[in-house]
Amino acid sequence: MQSFPFISIRQSLLLLRYSVALIFLAHAVVRLLLSGSVEQFAGYLNNKGLVFGTAIVWMITFFEIIGGIALIAGRYIRCISAGFIVLLLAGCALIHIERGWFVGEHGSGGCEYSFALIMALLVVAAAGNNPSQKSF
Repeated sequence: MQSFPFISIRQSLLLLRYSVALIFLAHAVVRLLLSGSVEQFAGYLNNKGLVFGTAIVWMITFFEIIGGIALIAGRYIRCISAGFIVLLLAGCALIHIERGWFVGEHGSGGCEYSFALIMALLVVAAAGNNPSQKSF
């Protein structure tokens, strides 16, 4: 009988890749479904001094959807992971760093969630499509 966590390293890496992909997909889909969400985010970016906030938000949303699907399909894992890391770092620099480290309980909207996702993406990218790990 296998002990906790009851799955292999290959299965855990696959689960991590799927989970990270679903987080980004959910983020984009909710942005699309909530009325005014794109405009609100775009306005926030414009207030931060960026031009073309609406175009930037649509590019982010498009990348989150396409990138999430690509990760689930096991395509371009390292490139997509790198893109998501850049996106998260930009989000930290523009939005989260001024709110501190903690997301909840001890703060509001800080960097810790982005940090956890970046670490998960590094693991996903490191595993990539290693031929010795079939179906990851």
